[in-house]
Amino acid sequence: MAAHRRIHTIDVHAEGEPGRVLIGSHLHVRGATMAERLQYCEKHLDDLRQLLLREPRGYPALCGALVLPPADPAADFGLVVLEQGGFRPMSGSNLICAVTALVETGAVPVTEPVTELTVDTAVGLVRVRADVEGGRATRVTFANVPAFAIALDHVLELPEYGPVQADIVFGGQFYVQARAADLGIRLDPSAAKEIARAGAVLRTAAQQQFPVSHPLNPGINRISLTMIHCPSPTPGASGRNVVVLPNGEVDLADPATWTGTLDRSPCGTGTSGRMAALHARGELPLDTPFVHESILGTTFTGTLLDTTRIGPYEAVLPTISGRGWITAFSQYVLDETDPFPQGYTLGDLWGEQSSNPETQSEK
Repeated sequence: MAAHRRIHTIDVHAEGEPGRVLIGSHLHVRGATMAERLQYCEKHLDDLRQLLLREPRGYPALCGALVLPPADPAADFGLVVLEQGGFRPMSGSNLICAVTALVETGAVPVTEPVTELTVDTAVGLVRVRADVEGGRATRVTFANVPAFAIALDHVLELPEYGPVQADIVFGGQFYVQARAADLGIRLDPSAAKEIARAGAVLRTAAQQQFPVSHPLNPGINRISLTMIHCPSPTPGASGRNVVVLPNGEVDLADPATWTGTLDRSPCGTGTSGRMAALHARGELPLDTPFVHESILGTTFTGTLLDTTRIGPYEAVLPTISGRGWITAFSQYVLDETDPFPQGYTLGDLWGEQSSNPETQSEK
């Protein structure tokens, strides 16, 4: 197989969200810090991201986790997240996928009943507790990076939907978050297309109307994702949400491009940002469990441990808890004669793609 490139992965899902964990790809990544390594991935490894997440090896809902040696010696491993919209500094579901894969394959030292790990990310160190029984990670809880609200009830002008109040928050990525009722939609699996459509419009409008920059890492300067939320009908759940992932370039003047893919999990970084907004409103005290439900009915449980400051913003220190399940051990192959070395997208599943390399990754 000398004419083939082989990439080993462990496929995992975290409460429904699929994540492809890449181990052993560290030789491809350079940088003295995780922030530099994230930038290196953005500049030099987008072909790898597209190869694994696009067809014929991937599909629109798929994400990935690149496991790297830590830049900080206090950490056990480093993490860079692969999403359809590009490389990301942090993702709760992908971190759960990575920890589950590493623990259950013995790639990190494992003790039962609890294994403690530290993960190095581009937005800081993340402390992890894995509950382990019989070699299986039965629960993964992580102390996320500080989350904070930049703006509450900021009015965005959306074509077709009109003015919508939204929160701009950071929970490991920048989010725009809005109420389902304000968009005229229901968070139900039968309304998946309507949710994706509204989320795509909201994200793009927020990117155009509300510039962001992380106070400690100015390179993180773009609203990446949309979260739409509502009360949950499920007893014991604090709320329901759907995060809309980009799957194509959105042109607000062209409704045919208003597409996206739904996060199947309750979303860890999005839940962190949601809790930060609730705390800023005085609606979520510290040390109070917040059970966040996905569109599938699965849950992550979040808790705010303390407050801090990030630049000019009051921030909270959230923990998120959930579970992952290994679904496959895979070896993906790229033949040197393959006509699709970066995969492909097709309009029956994917949105519009740009020929501009800088915007093509905004999928």
